[in-house]
Amino acid sequence: MISYDRLWTTMKEKGFSQYSLIKNYGISPAQITRLKRNESVSTHTIEMFCKILKCNVEDIMQYVDENINK
Repeated sequence: MISYDRLWTTMKEKGFSQYSLIKNYGISPAQITRLKRNESVSTHTIEMFCKILKCNVEDIMQYVDENINK
């Protein structure tokens, strides 16, 4: 599974709020919701976040093996 937990940490470290992304950068609330739920988003969306936050993909997302503890 892809986890976007790193996104929220990176946003906090760089002083971005969900509101500022929506208001100042045109990110849709639906995209924020998808990321909160760790749902699928396009590579275009990931690229936009990297540009806005001036970070790398690994600062936004990571692969988590759901079978590790099974």
